[in-house]
Amino acid sequence: MSLIKGGFLNRRGLLKSVAASAVAATLPIRGAMAAPRRGGHLRAAKGHGETTDTLDPGQWTNGYEMALSFAIHGRLTEVAADGSLLPELGESWEASSDATEWRFKIRQGVTFHDGKPLTVEDVVASINHHRGKDSTSGAGPIVEPIADVTIEGNDTVVFTLSGGNADFPFILSDYHLTIHPATGDGIDWRSGNGCGSYILKHFQPGVTAKFERNPNHWRNDVAWLDSCEMLSIVDQNARMSALVSGDVQAIDRVDLKTAALLARKPGVSVESVAGTQHYTFAMSTNRDPYTDNNIRQALKYAINREELVEKILFGYGSVGNDHPISAGQRFYNSELEQKTYDPDKARYFLKQAGLDRLEVALHSSEAAFSGAVDAGVLYQNSAKEAGIDLKVVREAKDGYWSDVWMKKPFSAVYWGGRPVEDQMFSTAYKCGAAWNDSFWCNDRFEDLLVAARAELDQVKRRSMYWEIQDIVANQGGVVIPMFAKYVSAIGDTVAHGKMASNWEMDGERWMERWWLKS
Repeated sequence: MSLIKGGFLNRRGLLKSVAASAVAATLPIRGAMAAPRRGGHLRAAKGHGETTDTLDPGQWTNGYEMALSFAIHGRLTEVAADGSLLPELGESWEASSDATEWRFKIRQGVTFHDGKPLTVEDVVASINHHRGKDSTSGAGPIVEPIADVTIEGNDTVVFTLSGGNADFPFILSDYHLTIHPATGDGIDWRSGNGCGSYILKHFQPGVTAKFERNPNHWRNDVAWLDSCEMLSIVDQNARMSALVSGDVQAIDRVDLKTAALLARKPGVSVESVAGTQHYTFAMSTNRDPYTDNNIRQALKYAINREELVEKILFGYGSVGNDHPISAGQRFYNSELEQKTYDPDKARYFLKQAGLDRLEVALHSSEAAFSGAVDAGVLYQNSAKEAGIDLKVVREAKDGYWSDVWMKKPFSAVYWGGRPVEDQMFSTAYKCGAAWNDSFWCNDRFEDLLVAARAELDQVKRRSMYWEIQDIVANQGGVVIPMFAKYVSAIGDTVAHGKMASNWEMDGERWMERWWLKS
């Protein structure tokens, strides 16, 4: 087994290296940002957070928990701001020629916040936390192909996969796959003891979390702030008012209707980044009437996508085509016919289902995404022309993800997307996956998902992912009308480098990447 050393790897470079029989990476010297400086306290408000939030990495569902996890924990790999892959706690890695075995050398000299050294046993226990047939972890589907995790010496963890996976190092950057201290037959997640660049000092779910810089962190090019406080302010107006008044210095989920006005406020900057974020309406395909694909197709043709992009996103996005792959991703199907608003075609599918009219309820909340309730009302209006009576049910913000999502048969959802196609499809569309919010199963999809994951011929792999997108778009149980840019706002005392596009607010790594101006 050979070892190819070098700087960071982008996805194309990664696949080329695997095809050449092995892959490895070493930590590069990172270029200096625009004069970052240490010191100060940053308060930020997130349009996420619930009283049911937890420190259990398998149960994280929203941007508040995600930002918290990136601050206090480490992972084996990191998606950089430019979308490339960087080593984190996995100092280097190599793969077998068929990409079924991956060896990760674990970085030495790293300690948890309580002073305990990071060990290979911690890594194994942390990954195993998400594995097993009874796993309810959001990362369960993406770690399912791991057949075994073993240890070599005191610095190497070996992952043996049930089939080849050219994207495996990218998978390990998933926000759930944090490394925790091993305890008995599990991990210590309850204490919040991590090896990240910030130490969690206080956590009140759905309200606030407070952090202090970790003075013993293994890196010196992150965590510029002395301390941070992250508030949960789900109400959009209250969040924006907090920024304008100076109570906080950064917010996410800017009200797109008033973004232009906010940008004209002295001392405020509104920033948008295009990425993989998409807004959806998920149907439970295991419950009538959504068991019938004709009904699902009728609902997909009954929505005016262009109107939603114009009136909900105010141009900060683009139309979707009922699959979760964005136009900027490697294997985006550029030739798939774009669905448009077509009441006649929607009525045709209703007739195929033996119906003249359809009555359904859509459950929505601002917790799903900004403007989700208004989007439901627009959907209601367009669906009328297709003979569909769509009742919009406004749900409470708190508890939406625990009481409505995947509980009600038709609900509004937001997804941040994933850096690679397999990760997205495995997380949200694989049969039986914990976060398959349409409860959809399709044999051809399942076969292609496994085959595409292991295929190293990029032409064949592209063809497989194109067919997968076609299947999801035309047989799946999710309406995906729009891809939305990440729109945030910061005060003039806040500075940052290139903004990542894989999640909101700089890939949700704003705590370790941003700094305060002098």
